[in-house]
Amino acid sequence: MHIELEKRARVSTLFSIFSPLLALALTLVFGVVMFWLLGKSPLGALYSFFIEPLLEVWSLHELAVKAAPLILIAVGLAICYRSNNWNIGAEGQFTIGAITGSILPVMNPEWHSPMILPLMLLMGMAGGALYAAIPALLKTRFNTNEILTSLMLVYIAQLYLDWLTRGPWRDPQGYNFPQTKSFQIEAVLPEVLSSGRAHWGFIFALVAAVALWFMMRFMLKGFQVSVLGQSERAGRFAGFSARRMVWFSMLLSGALAGLAGISEVSGSIGHLQPSISPGYGFTAIIVAFLGRLNPLGIVASGLVLALTYLGGEAAQLSIGISDKVSRVFQGLLLFFVLSCDTLIHYKIRLVVAGAKAAEVRS
Repeated sequence: MHIELEKRARVSTLFSIFSPLLALALTLVFGVVMFWLLGKSPLGALYSFFIEPLLEVWSLHELAVKAAPLILIAVGLAICYRSNNWNIGAEGQFTIGAITGSILPVMNPEWHSPMILPLMLLMGMAGGALYAAIPALLKTRFNTNEILTSLMLVYIAQLYLDWLTRGPWRDPQGYNFPQTKSFQIEAVLPEVLSSGRAHWGFIFALVAAVALWFMMRFMLKGFQVSVLGQSERAGRFAGFSARRMVWFSMLLSGALAGLAGISEVSGSIGHLQPSISPGYGFTAIIVAFLGRLNPLGIVASGLVLALTYLGGEAAQLSIGISDKVSRVFQGLLLFFVLSCDTLIHYKIRLVVAGAKAAEVRS
């Protein structure tokens, strides 16, 4: 006896539209069960996660700070996934973008010029794109699986950052803390409003989302992404190159991840240190799928996932839970998003050996 997935002849439009909401509702239900098993008040926990972070102006700014890298990375990943290229290494591209973008303020701390910040952003994008070019090259040249190569490169990037901040780039006047010198004022991404910490990285994220939505909706390149993602053979008949699409999607997603990395370091932290991300590159995968791989939907899902980060921090203080609980929350959300999407497009068949196949309609 075994289970098979059979593609549905028709996909329900209604369920496709409301699938993310259903996944979110199921996450809340199972979250309530999880908090109850932990001995915490479910209503109090949900209040800490989803309401408490929205009650103060400063926490709304923190929401924008945490949503910015998630949205930037996720809109790039959405283009990759819609073209059937599976970049799982955005966390490494985020880290390399932060490193390459920080070269100028770390190596030239006395340079005070209005040009330094634009150059940092461009270098961050270039670093992320070049790091994403490694799995792109391996896939197009040697047919290597980009999931494995991009994922393994994450750990190389993180160890390289750790070595830099503990070794050659460590601030000699930093009381032996593993971090670089603080960036000069010209190298700091400015705040959008004076009422909080939200910086221009959030504006970059919104602009990227709108630009890529426009590309997917109205431009030939967006049509190529959709066609090659659905059928590479059909794309070849139309004259589209799958090899070029690998390069385009990987470089684009890497550049946006690199921009997110240098924006986070320049706008939120102010220097390089061994840990610059709570896992934005991996969480952005959830954001991309929760947003239905639609750049505008990703803006909303990025805010929701950013809220779970803030809510997790608030819940640690108010009800005394571990930060791992927020990771479980995010994992549940991804599980239900993928499960709902799978059941929308496929039905489950229970096949019994030696007997007529029984179908379990889902």
